[in-house]
Amino acid sequence: MFDTKIVFVVRNDLPTWQRLNVVAFLETGIASAHPDIMGLPYVDAHGRHYGNMSGQPMLIFEADLSELQTAHRKGLERELMLIPYVHAMFSTGHDNANRAVFMAEEANNINLVGLAMRSSKKTVDKVIKGLSLHK
Repeated sequence: MFDTKIVFVVRNDLPTWQRLNVVAFLETGIASAHPDIMGLPYVDAHGRHYGNMSGQPMLIFEADLSELQTAHRKGLERELMLIPYVHAMFSTGHDNANRAVFMAEEANNINLVGLAMRSSKKTVDKVIKGLSLHK
């Protein structure tokens, strides 16, 4: 059906509201990087128009910090377009501040709370090997 896979990995020690927030922000990164995933707008039986959504399924996995960092490293090794969310972003209030706190992270030891990716199924499966679907 699809030769690519969209995956979100979210840290398992966050409160539920933060997990949902992280996935919501990461999804905007996927949609921006891959606009071809967007389906057509919805129309109901009365002809009212609604917005469109991704036409491709997405999977959400959970991981601890070490597992997220491993997936990050594997994704970089495979030259994937990764969309990261770091813990410091919870304390910012706008996009420029998010980029600033991300840039301040130690590049080989990023305090990730979420990571998104889309690539071939085979490649994504190698990057997330061993991770469990979010419960």
